[in-house]
Amino acid sequence: MSYREGHYFSLEESSFENFQESINYSEIPVKKLKEIWKETLENGMHGICFSLYEEGQKPGDIITAEQVNRRIQVLKPYTQWIRSFSCIEGNENIPRIAHQNGIKTLVGAWLGNDLALNEKEIEGLITLAKEGCVDIAAVGNEVMYRGDLTEEQLLNYIHRVKEALPNIPVGYVDAYYEFSHRPNITEACDVILTNCYPYWEGCPIEYSLQHMQSMFGSARDAGQGKRVIITETGWPSEGGSLKGAFASEENAMQYFIETQSWSKQNNIEIFYFSSFDEAWKVGAEGDVGAYWGLWDKNEQLKF
Repeated sequence: MSYREGHYFSLEESSFENFQESINYSEIPVKKLKEIWKETLENGMHGICFSLYEEGQKPGDIITAEQVNRRIQVLKPYTQWIRSFSCIEGNENIPRIAHQNGIKTLVGAWLGNDLALNEKEIEGLITLAKEGCVDIAAVGNEVMYRGDLTEEQLLNYIHRVKEALPNIPVGYVDAYYEFSHRPNITEACDVILTNCYPYWEGCPIEYSLQHMQSMFGSARDAGQGKRVIITETGWPSEGGSLKGAFASEENAMQYFIETQSWSKQNNIEIFYFSSFDEAWKVGAEGDVGAYWGLWDKNEQLKF
């Protein structure tokens, strides 16, 4: 996900009541902040988004099961769930190996404007689910946000997967506001799968947790009682800034600590974005795209 004109943070326009800044983490020594961050990670996450690509790799490359397994072993001690984004080109190894290691899976079929590839993705998702490797199925990721398909096309894919997989929750992933803007899609979903990024709306770090809670609340209200999962949220550790949001190690640590604490206290299901830094994302997001991981590109913990 990246910045979208018209959706950015404004404290003056915030709908929050009694809006307050978070703990002043700038007063905490960096050494202590790193200790809190590491302790938070070791206490475990609900879920994490799986970063598939090593340095020099990109979507379209075929990724081996050995590479997937190596990265899953890194993540295994820290997470209960793993989210994958595609069902082809080696991505199909992610849910299979995750399940072999006792990790639950939110498995996505990547949909775009290439209808032939969409067919492969949908069939791949159904196949994986029938193998018993899918705990939640995601039909598309930010398709409406990108404008790759019409709403009718997306709904046809969602209904097709729901019919094939009657015993598995099926949803669609998009920015939080899309679920209030597109009630037909929201109605079709068994579960609301929402991406919530204060950074991409230019929100200063001191207001980021509250702004993310507001995003979640918007998706929850649109869902009208349906299960709501935050499928992506995170903060980059370097790469620049957007309006009032600054990418830095300290801000990335603070955001992780606060979101994990909130999710545990309130039983909110969150898939943190992301596991490993991926250089290929620079093309779509600028320099900041390469620095969303909790681990660096060499699979070493950052902090």
